[in-house]
Amino acid sequence: MNILQDLEWRGLIKQTTDREELEKQLAEGRVTLYCGFDPTADSLHIGSLLPILCLRRFQKAGHRPIALVGGGTGLIGDPSGKANERTLNSPDVVAGWTESLRRQLSRFLDFGGEPGAALMANNYDWLSKLDVIGFLRDIGKNFTVNYMLAKDSVDSRIERGISFTEFSYMILQAYDFLQLNELHDCTLQVGGSDQWGNITAGLELIGKTTQKRAFGLTLPLVTKSDGQKFGKSESGAIWLDAAKTSPYQFYQFWVNTDDNDVIRFLKYFTFLQPDEIERLEAELQAAPEKREAQRVLAREVTELVHGREALDSAINITKALFDGNVKELTAAELEEAFQDAPAKTLPDEPIGLVDLVLQAGAASSKREAREHVEKGAVSVNGDKVTALEATLTAEDRIGGKYVVLRRGKKNYYLIRFKS
Repeated sequence: MNILQDLEWRGLIKQTTDREELEKQLAEGRVTLYCGFDPTADSLHIGSLLPILCLRRFQKAGHRPIALVGGGTGLIGDPSGKANERTLNSPDVVAGWTESLRRQLSRFLDFGGEPGAALMANNYDWLSKLDVIGFLRDIGKNFTVNYMLAKDSVDSRIERGISFTEFSYMILQAYDFLQLNELHDCTLQVGGSDQWGNITAGLELIGKTTQKRAFGLTLPLVTKSDGQKFGKSESGAIWLDAAKTSPYQFYQFWVNTDDNDVIRFLKYFTFLQPDEIERLEAELQAAPEKREAQRVLAREVTELVHGREALDSAINITKALFDGNVKELTAAELEEAFQDAPAKTLPDEPIGLVDLVLQAGAASSKREAREHVEKGAVSVNGDKVTALEATLTAEDRIGGKYVVLRRGKKNYYLIRFKS
């Protein structure tokens, strides 16, 4: 399959301009394309993974991707898909976030020195040099207000109100496309389907000012079959930064994918070939309880984003928690595994089991703590303990510092002892 056929098989094409001509251009030689990422935080989240991987797919097919970080447009705010005006951040904050995104994006694309290598760009480099008179005369004159009002990103905000700042965002993104077209012969922009209006505005500007052919392609917005928002967990957004979402949490997000979503997500987020995905689909239908498709999805995406070592650690943590062998975990893995669990730091001295249950917050009173112990509902480091008089010393700690307390099947508590 060629690149467009592969994207189509994976369900990754929402809209294209002049599909037939675009396919011809892609077949005739290397095409330069770009996707923009505005720095609205110090990390991208998995909502950005689809367009990032789209750039990677094009590069693997022999084309040249440009990852554009919006150091300039990030100071303005994109109204697309937003019900209300964005909060404007200071230039220093946006500059810091821009650099963070540049580092993240460099993990997914090959930025080597050869002719087909990916490029990194920052639209602050040209947007910051625009003067208001030149911008209005040379760029703004190419767009009528009626044309801009007809775009979904603007039309959906008219009733609530939209500032001139965000109203102008479309023209700035169009100018980005024009600049990349002139600087690097970039002729294709890809993005989420909420970017269709901004992308076609860029095509309009290029056509009016250079008479060159350019193209747009949008990806579907990812949704879950149960109606829940994709990219969210109980603890919040799923980030690509390991410091914000640990590799173990990241792995767990994917391994818990619903049966109704997993094949679609394998097509979206992995580079597995069609025959392998079809095999996993058949396996899912024959033995859904094995959850093989989910495990493959979690392995593929976690290794892609965080690397092999982090994947191995995430699998090790998962196995240890499932089998109850938490003693096999390193100190770092314990901290990662129980990042969201209640945690308590206690003095470096022996402590009775009942007091430990109470101190950890696993019971509201000593009476309740004793009841939990007597009923066999309390485990320490994976071992069930029923003796009310039991006392924990330094020898009972993992790595001389940690105790993992479990009450019932799912209530975990991490206790750290001061060294």
